[in-house]
Amino acid sequence: MKITWLGHSAFRIETAKSTILIDPFLKGNPGAKGVDFKEAAKGVSHIVLTHGHGDHVGDTVELSKDTGALVTGNADLVTWLANRGVARVDPTNTGGTVSYDGFTVTYVNALHSSAFMTEDGVSHSLGSANGVVLHFDDEPTLYHMGDTDIFSDMALINELHQPEIGMVPIGDRFTMGGAVAALAARRYFKFAKAIPCHYGSFPIIDQTADKFAAAMEDGASEVIVARTNEGFTV
Repeated sequence: MKITWLGHSAFRIETAKSTILIDPFLKGNPGAKGVDFKEAAKGVSHIVLTHGHGDHVGDTVELSKDTGALVTGNADLVTWLANRGVARVDPTNTGGTVSYDGFTVTYVNALHSSAFMTEDGVSHSLGSANGVVLHFDDEPTLYHMGDTDIFSDMALINELHQPEIGMVPIGDRFTMGGAVAALAARRYFKFAKAIPCHYGSFPIIDQTADKFAAAMEDGASEVIVARTNEGFTV
């Protein structure tokens, strides 16, 4: 499996069977400097969304039109996107699992909000915020936490799914900060690899992963502080 961090909470996941974008906020993302839109979109088969905020929905409409990718997410969110031009959607909700060729996506809880402000100034409520767990036939299980604070039912997520790779929001203000994110990763999970995200993009959130990395130093997980647009294999 090849993983590429595209800045903020956006990731590209490449396996032998599929190429998946999670929360593809690329254009207008200050954290996506150096990311080539066409290269990021190349071969994309699925787009997985954690919630409806603009910095996570990002370029989903354009990408879906360019690639024909299937978009999956909370039913409220993807139905709204279907009305905005996304041709292929697969609705789900918290606790549900959808199956594709070579992998499944399960939507789990996250402590956050989910809405989209359109150009006319109207805020549209778009269902629950979620984390997503991706189980692959021949690859490690991956858990993208979405935007969230720590919560004790993370223990149940680990019991049910035993994710080996964690994508952990650490930027503070809108999510948990680095120290609390490290507590969540160390107390509730046994990640082989922990990848911090949701930092370094906007001035009002933390600019580095230093707090998270420092709080994870004595843990069992390898912390991968990814460079934007540089893929790595797990």
